Amino acid sequence: MVFREKTYSVLLVSAVEAFNNTAMTLLPPTDFWPVTVVHSAGEARRRTVDAQFDIVVINSPLPDDHGVRLACDLCDGSGSAVLLLVRRDNFEEAGARALEHGVVTMAKPAPLSSVEQMLRVMCAMRERIVRMEDRRASVDEKIEEIRLVSRAKWLLIERRGMAEAEAHRYIEKKSMDSRLPRRAVAEQIIKELG
Repeated sequence: MVFREKTYSVLLVSAVEAFNNTAMTLLPPTDFWPVTVVHSAGEARRRTVDAQFDIVVINSPLPDDHGVRLACDLCDGSGSAVLLLVRRDNFEEAGARALEHGVVTMAKPAPLSSVEQMLRVMCAMRERIVRMEDRRASVDEKIEEIRLVSRAKWLLIERRGMAEAEAHRYIEKKSMDSRLPRRAVAEQIIKELG
């Protein structure tokens, strides 16, 4: 990949040291940093409690889990892009179970060039996830603002006897006059009248 200022944090879950060594050659620090290597599903679960990873690569089977459950749980519980590598004879079954959770499954053994391409796909997935999370946060903030303004309006109606339109205008005017966002004005009204 071309050097970029942004790097992707990686959790590599594999009990096979030879796989880990090979995978590290596909994860240059210019693109993937930090890379954390763990050897079991339990270790992976403990690490993901404290840290968020952009990409998780699981080389199944693991000593304490096949890998499918871990992959599904990580996809469901975080914004990580998850790649599950499974034996060719388990690919169809594992892929079918993991697909509905958003896990990308790849049969192994696979050519290094294919794994490298899949890592680029995982980076693209992570970028998309980040944009979606940002949009959701923006929508959540707007919903919270609407909720606060509505609560402030109802307090003005109940405590000051204003009509709904009058309460709305009051909040808008106070926001413009004080050069504060409607949310801040609503919070002040709630604090005063609540």
